[in-house]
Amino acid sequence: MNRHRRAINGLSRREFLVMTGMAATGLAMGCATNPVTGRSQFMIMSEEQEIAVDRKNAPHQFSSDYGIVQDRSLENYIQATGKRMAPNTHRPQMPYNFHCVNANYVNAYAFPGGSIACTRGILLDLENEAELGALLGHELGHVNARHTAAIMSKAQVANMAVGGLAILTSVAVGSTAGNLAGQLGQLGSGALLASYSRDNERQADSLGMEYMARSGYGPQGMVGLMEMLNNMNQHKTSSVELLFATHPMSAERYRTAVNQATNDYQRYNGQPLNRERYMDNTAGLRKMKGAIKKMQDGETAMGKEAYSQAESLFKEALAQAPDDYVGLLLMAKCQLMQKKNAEAERYVERAKQVYPEEAQAYHISGITKIRNKQYEAAYQDFSAYEQHLPGNPNTIFFQGLSLEGMERVQQSARAYNSYLQQVQQGNQAQYAYKRLKEWGYIK
Repeated sequence: MNRHRRAINGLSRREFLVMTGMAATGLAMGCATNPVTGRSQFMIMSEEQEIAVDRKNAPHQFSSDYGIVQDRSLENYIQATGKRMAPNTHRPQMPYNFHCVNANYVNAYAFPGGSIACTRGILLDLENEAELGALLGHELGHVNARHTAAIMSKAQVANMAVGGLAILTSVAVGSTAGNLAGQLGQLGSGALLASYSRDNERQADSLGMEYMARSGYGPQGMVGLMEMLNNMNQHKTSSVELLFATHPMSAERYRTAVNQATNDYQRYNGQPLNRERYMDNTAGLRKMKGAIKKMQDGETAMGKEAYSQAESLFKEALAQAPDDYVGLLLMAKCQLMQKKNAEAERYVERAKQVYPEEAQAYHISGITKIRNKQYEAAYQDFSAYEQHLPGNPNTIFFQGLSLEGMERVQQSARAYNSYLQQVQQGNQAQYAYKRLKEWGYIK
């Protein structure tokens, strides 16, 4: 056993010593009974804290993924499917909500309080409602086994060991005021999501199979989902990178699903897969499959800084789906990266028109206005963003930058100071601190 990283109930020796040291001084640390296994596990977070973390962070991740789909019938279908399964879980009292978000990449994710989302990208690869049930059941498994809460509890102890208290709820920043490219996505997709271990994935698969079978779906739905994921894992594309970064896949998971469906859940094999109902409810989305594929390819090109190629792909996508919110914002970002600021503004203004309730367009519009030195209009955009989606400290920073451009130094300093109360690291924090020092607010 490695003497530097000796594990004690899943904690390293260092983390264990820190934990016991803090417990000795009266800090509230503890264990809780896992609702799935019935065994005691190390857990700092209470159920109320899980829900609070969820409510604080889930809306920002949904907006990072271009918001919840405007197709209300599809959104209601996802909600109804999830709600059908929730009573059959180990924690039916949680405030579950289920969504389809506009992101093109392939993934599904859960926050610890029960907010669950699947991307429109992954829905295009499913074949029936039972596979959707398996997907949502897997995410329900993560919530019920408290996987994210356990990860956050360990992270909090580890950070205490080095003198920090920040856990997974902070918002990362990574661009200077002069380099706006890093802020075009507001929050990088997946920035707030947990990365699960292989053991976590096995347990979530097992729970997902249980929940879907108890909810009336044939277990072949889980087999179909695992087969699809295993094939994707063998032929990785950029659209599935985040999926396998947060949900490690293996052929073993597929074989386990086959074995469970054949043996443990054999009596449920007569239950329906509901292919026709799934196809009916996703018909509108599937009409956009060609456009979404072009967007996926365009995002890959963007990642490689092949902006001219990305622009061509986004044009093809918008030719097929001219009012698609994601396509318009992707094109706006692509134009900004090429310093075609006037073109970027045209696309982002259209995005605000087609989905006025969603926040991200206001953020990108504000950046566009700063690029065009339209500082008062930029400030209005960031204020609109804050009204739609409060709580993102980046908004305060960019309000300060807009005020600085308007030469309203006192108000800009107040915004920078407020930003630094929430974020102390990164290039934006350095920029805000430098300005406050130059203006004499910091000695």
